[in-house]
Amino acid sequence: MLSQRVHVDRVFHALGDPTRRAIVEKLSRGPTSVSKLAKPLEITLAAVVQHLQVLEESGLVRTEKAGRVRTCSIETRGLTVAERWIDERRSLWETRLDRLGKFLAEADED
Repeated sequence: MLSQRVHVDRVFHALGDPTRRAIVEKLSRGPTSVSKLAKPLEITLAAVVQHLQVLEESGLVRTEKAGRVRTCSIETRGLTVAERWIDERRSLWETRLDRLGKFLAEADED
């Protein structure tokens, strides 16, 4: 349970940064090289690499090196962790709101 929570924390920490979200968004369209990722971000290549390390550690991105080119791709496992966490909370709140709606409907009948 603790390791699952740590994993969820890492995913949301990684997604909490706008630059990392931009990288994930770009990679959701398909694999690309680190240099192509860096170009529109207006930050140094070293900064992009640091962001990619955080994304890799969280399980959101995978990189592979072929010769001098490092290619990045989205890792759906990390997104699934975030999706599952959000779905659990959504389900909880939908149940609570359904109960509140029933309570209010019953109060209107009185």
